[in-house]
Amino acid sequence: MSQYASFREFYPFYLGEHSDVQCRRMHFVGSTLVLAVIATAIVTGNAWWLWLAPVAGYGFAWIGHFVFEKNRPATFTHPLYSLMGDWVMYWQILRGKVKI
Repeated sequence: MSQYASFREFYPFYLGEHSDVQCRRMHFVGSTLVLAVIATAIVTGNAWWLWLAPVAGYGFAWIGHFVFEKNRPATFTHPLYSLMGDWVMYWQILRGKVKI
C-alpha cells in the first residue's frame, strides 16, 4: 500500500527526488521526446513509432537519476504517481515554476 494518500501529498516528495538540475533537464528532454514520438506516430499514421516513447521517456529520466541525482527513480515504487509527477513537473518547467 502506498504511503501517500493522494498525488497532492506525493508531489513534494517527487520534487525532492528531482533536486538536481541536470536530472530535471534529463526528464524534460525525455518528456519532450515522448511528445515528439507521439506526434510523429500521428502524423505518419505509423504506430510503430510509439515503442520509442517509453524508451525516450524512461531512458533519459533514469540516466538523470542514476548519473546525476544518484537515487532510485520513484517509478519503481510509485509508478502512477511518478508518471503524473513527470507531466506536472514538465508543465511547471514550461511555466517557469520549476527551474532547469
